[in-house]
Amino acid sequence: MPNPVKRHSKTRRNQRRAHDFLQKPAMSLCPQCNEPKMPHRACPKCGTYKGREITPIEKIS
Repeated sequence: MPNPVKRHSKTRRNQRRAHDFLQKPAMSLCPQCNEPKMPHRACPKCGTYKGREITPIEKIS
């Protein structure tokens, strides 16, 4: 397998890596409690998904 003959510059290397950074996960608001949650998942705060209670959450008073 052939090797590169000439060395690539730091600018060219950095341009190639420009899209390799980490991105924040997508978040949506829960319609019940308006807390941020991952899309297509039950809300960790109130335990609802699509208007139904999926996981019972114990209220701490």
